[in-house]
Amino acid sequence: MAHDGQDMTMTHSPLLAGLLETTAATLPAVDAILTAAKENLRTTVTDGGRISAKLIEANQTAAHGVAWLATYVQALHQMQAWAERLKADAKFGEIEQLIHQIAFGEYIAQIHGGIQMNQAEMIRLHDMGVTGVVMTDAEATLAQTANTQAARTRLVELMQEQSANVTVGATGLDEELEMIRDQFRRFAVEKVEPFAHEWHLKDELIPMQIIEELAEMGVFGLTIPEEYGGFGLSKSSMCVVSEELSRGYIGVGSLGTRSEIAAELILCGGTEEQKQKWLPQIASAETLPTAVFTEPNTGSDLGALRTRAVKKGDDWEVTGNKTWITHAARTHVMTMLARTDPDTTDYKGLSMFLAEKTPGDDANPFPTDGMTGGEIEVLGYRGMKEYELAFDGFKIKGENLLGGETGKGFKQLMQTFESARIQTAARAIGVAVSALDVGMQYATDRKQFGKALIDFPRVSGKLAMMAVEIMIARQLTYFSANEKDNDRRCDLEAGMAKLLGARVAWACADNALQIHGGNGFALEYKVSRILCDARILNIFEGAAEIQAQVIARRLLD
Repeated sequence: MAHDGQDMTMTHSPLLAGLLETTAATLPAVDAILTAAKENLRTTVTDGGRISAKLIEANQTAAHGVAWLATYVQALHQMQAWAERLKADAKFGEIEQLIHQIAFGEYIAQIHGGIQMNQAEMIRLHDMGVTGVVMTDAEATLAQTANTQAARTRLVELMQEQSANVTVGATGLDEELEMIRDQFRRFAVEKVEPFAHEWHLKDELIPMQIIEELAEMGVFGLTIPEEYGGFGLSKSSMCVVSEELSRGYIGVGSLGTRSEIAAELILCGGTEEQKQKWLPQIASAETLPTAVFTEPNTGSDLGALRTRAVKKGDDWEVTGNKTWITHAARTHVMTMLARTDPDTTDYKGLSMFLAEKTPGDDANPFPTDGMTGGEIEVLGYRGMKEYELAFDGFKIKGENLLGGETGKGFKQLMQTFESARIQTAARAIGVAVSALDVGMQYATDRKQFGKALIDFPRVSGKLAMMAVEIMIARQLTYFSANEKDNDRRCDLEAGMAKLLGARVAWACADNALQIHGGNGFALEYKVSRILCDARILNIFEGAAEIQAQVIARRLLD
């Protein structure tokens, strides 16, 4: 019983006894819920013994709900694996324990009560045909006692004791990867963060000096094999680099994305001659690539592309329109998807090209014959700029047909999706951490009603949940990268990491702005930029709805 006006729940340690055993005990239960949801979905969308795309679309809410449920379940498995690794290495300290128990408490509560697909859409078990589920004792313990105000408050107290430049909690990565993190964190702090907001407000391209310095640090050849001029490092290292550069500014963290996509395309689908020619140039940043896939009327439906490439002797001529092309003006080569078989209307008639162009400048952004373009003004993600492009008799050398074969373009592009989505998930984590950084700083410095904002439970609670969900998204992303590094198919896991990471980034940015109050709405504060930058993550590299659709379909394979 409480006495002397005290809340007894606040006088005890918020850490749960037997934490790892309790969290481990919940995994069979959530696995069983997922199995039931998947089987219900399979029954609903099966027609004539086959999975029907039309039925998946007709039952989209349930299908996407299963995708989110599967993402939560996988996230909990990876958090458990993370915690057990840390425990074995004697690194499972109080801050990690609090993150772990809050993560399980919140996600189990959401699994049973309703998962947030976004702010306005909740998916509940009965929406997926799962009824009569009763929480196990372990689930109930965590749902009711793990994510308490006391636990969140204590976590933020520990966060305040840390350096602003470190991660909240041990990441579980090895020493070499953490050394890489330190190197790029220092670069971001010194060369990016002091200038990023000005680049954003002035809508300026990231200075070439930054690109040159990143090239010297190996960013553009990070995962390209050494035999082709790269460093031959892991996708996990790519995650760490992308995370820390995006923590400084998403534009800088995204500079390597187009190089990653181009290199993956060439490695997976290019001829040996194309690998020998292009990969060293991409690795050194002598050649800056851009990805030219999306069209005005197709969006995510890449199979319906209309831009045509017609054979003219040994070479090709392209006619058509593309849109949302990032960093298009000052790049040297475009990985371009175009239709080479005019008799097709689906993905089978598409081919991939390495289309060379002349870099432009402010006065003449597109000096190459047969090509024009205009800038698309955007809310955020401004450092490389977005463009719509028009091609009319644009020439491509015959030798630049990727792989030397037509009709392979869509398949070649699909091979890049794993890496691209892992990298996007890492960028999302970086943006989320930058939101946490500015939110923590403002909550510490800003005084209201005689004390710092961070001393108010709903403010500290927001910061605690940012830190917790960042770690959840991080572990899911690192798991995906590790699967990729071990040559295991991971399109499902990469999609989950991207789906969750994008939501986490937006939630963190939104909450950080809320902590700023009216000042967060002022352009002079960094959080206004972070909010705009975070919003794109739920759209590019597969909009959240498309991502959930793809995950749901893969779960039924």
